[in-house]
Amino acid sequence: MPTLDDVRRARELIGPLLRVTPFARSEHFSRVCGVEAYFKLENRHVTGSFKERGALHRILGLSEDERRRGVIASSAGNHAQAVAFHAARVGIPATVVMPRRTPLIKVSNTRGYGAEVVLCGDSFDEAVDHGRALEQARGLVFIHPFDDERVIAGQGTIGLELLEQQPDLEVVIVPIGGGGLISGISIAMKEIRPSIQIVGVQTAALPSMLESRRSGERRTLPPAQTIADGIAVKRPGELTLPLVERYVDDIVTVDEEEIANAILLLLEREKTVAEGAAATVLAALYNGLVPRALGRRTCMVLSGGNIDVNLISRIIERGLAKDFRRVSLEVLIEDRPGALAALLQLVAESEANVLEVHHERTSRWVDLGEVGVELTLEMRGEEHLRSLTGILVDAGLEVRDR
Repeated sequence: MPTLDDVRRARELIGPLLRVTPFARSEHFSRVCGVEAYFKLENRHVTGSFKERGALHRILGLSEDERRRGVIASSAGNHAQAVAFHAARVGIPATVVMPRRTPLIKVSNTRGYGAEVVLCGDSFDEAVDHGRALEQARGLVFIHPFDDERVIAGQGTIGLELLEQQPDLEVVIVPIGGGGLISGISIAMKEIRPSIQIVGVQTAALPSMLESRRSGERRTLPPAQTIADGIAVKRPGELTLPLVERYVDDIVTVDEEEIANAILLLLEREKTVAEGAAATVLAALYNGLVPRALGRRTCMVLSGGNIDVNLISRIIERGLAKDFRRVSLEVLIEDRPGALAALLQLVAESEANVLEVHHERTSRWVDLGEVGVELTLEMRGEEHLRSLTGILVDAGLEVRDR
C-alpha cells in the first residue's frame, strides 16, 4: 500500500514538472452553504484534470525497457489525456482505449497529444478489458487509472498542496470513481492531520465504492449512464477500497439533476467549467448532504473540466427553464390585424424579452378566427412569470404554460 512517504517522494519527483493548482475561496458558496468554502481547481492543469499527477508519476517510474515498449491506458477521458500528454513529453509511445461514448472533446484532445486512440466498449470497465488484451498482444505497459500505487501516490500530492495552501482545513470533499484520487488525498492529509474529515461523493447512478464499503468487499454494479462519466466505475480498485475504508469518513451520493445544477452554478457563480464528476462535490455540499461541513473550513476538489460543449448547452437550457428564466407560453388571440402587436405590447410592458414567436392555426385548441401564439421568453424568475400571466389573463387572453 502507498504511504505518506510515497506521496512525499512523488511530490519531489513531479512537483517541478506540474503547476500548483489554485486554491480559491468562494464568497457566494460560503454564504449559501453555511461553511467557509474553498475550491481546489484541478481543472487548471494542461489536460484539464488531476489525472496528470498520477500518470506522470507512473511514467517517470518506468524502466528503460518499459519506455521502449510503450504504454497503454484505458480511460473515459481524463486519464487518457494525461497519459498521452506526459508520455509524449518524455518520448514514449502511447495507446489509449476509450469507451465509444466518450465525449468528443476528450477523444480529440487525446489524439492531439499524440496517442493512438482505440474506441471500444460502452463503459470504462469494457475499455479496461480491451486495454488489458492489447497489453498482452502488443507487449505494452498498462497504466491503470486508479488501482496502482504510483498513481495513487501521485494523486496524493493534492493533499500536500492543500495543507500548504490552507493549514487549518477541516473538511475536504472529493469525487470518487475507482478511488485513486480520494485514496491519495486521504493518505497525505489524514497521516499528517488525523482530525481532517474526508468525504467522498459518488453518482447515485453508479455508487460502486459506497456499496462495496457497506458490504465489506468489492462489488461490481451493472453499467449505468450518467453525466458524471469520469467516475462511472462499476467496481472499485483492489488497492483503493482498503484505503477508503481506513481513511474516508463518509461517502454520499448525488443524482443527475443535482450534478447538472452544480455544473450550472459553477459556471454562473464561480466562472469555472467543471465536468460532471467534478461538480458532484458542490452538488453534495449545496444540497445539504455533508452536515459535518457546516461552519467549518471546507475544500471541494474540482477534479476536472473536460466537458462536452453540447452537454453544457443542454444543461444551461435546462437550468434556465427550471429557474423560470426561459419560459414557453401558448396564448390564444383573435385572428385579426393588430392582435399580435397588442399581445407583444403587453409582454414588453411586463419587461419580458421575446426570444421566439410562432403562429399556430391548426392546433386542436385553436378555433376558427383565432390564432395560437407560442412565445419563448427570457424572464427573471417564477414571480415574473406569474405577473405576466396575470396581465395576459386580465386582458382576456387564454394562456397555457408549456
